[in-house]
Amino acid sequence: MGIIETVAVAVGLAMDAFAVSVAGGVVIQEHKVRHAVRIALFFGGFQAAMPVVGWLAGRGLREFILGVEPWIAFGLLTFIGGKMIFEALRLAPSERKGNLLDVSTLLVLSVATSLDALAVGVTLSFLQASIVPFIIVIGGVTFVLSLLGVFIGDRFGHLFESKIEVFGGLVLIAIGAKILVGHLC
Repeated sequence: MGIIETVAVAVGLAMDAFAVSVAGGVVIQEHKVRHAVRIALFFGGFQAAMPVVGWLAGRGLREFILGVEPWIAFGLLTFIGGKMIFEALRLAPSERKGNLLDVSTLLVLSVATSLDALAVGVTLSFLQASIVPFIIVIGGVTFVLSLLGVFIGDRFGHLFESKIEVFGGLVLIAIGAKILVGHLC
């Protein structure tokens, strides 16, 4: 995967963390930079770690799926993107809010928003792509977008929440389609 695809996947995966950060920015009463950094560190750290777990699991499965990995990558990315779009359109903004400053809440939300990255890590192992640039990019992109999300949520959160997740889902579906078309051509 090239740098453009890597950044596109990272941005797509970071959209759910961004949306949660925006929601957090809407509901956090006391806005301080340290709160935004804490949220961004949790989300960015988990988004960087989960693809490694998926990549390691996928490397063990590679022998069993040799030749069909582009189809699996397409299926996984399409499923993940579709799930993001479905949830963005299905859940009301009030269902997404919570106390983002609580460590247990941050842990649960960090895991929940990074499960898609776990599946992408599996996909990367099937494609025999290097995981190191990917985890650096996705961790960094998620950190920055989550940090910005808290501040954006403070001012404009009610306007963007669902639209951002839909965009992220569409990006993942487009990357999956590109992988499949590249294999078929």
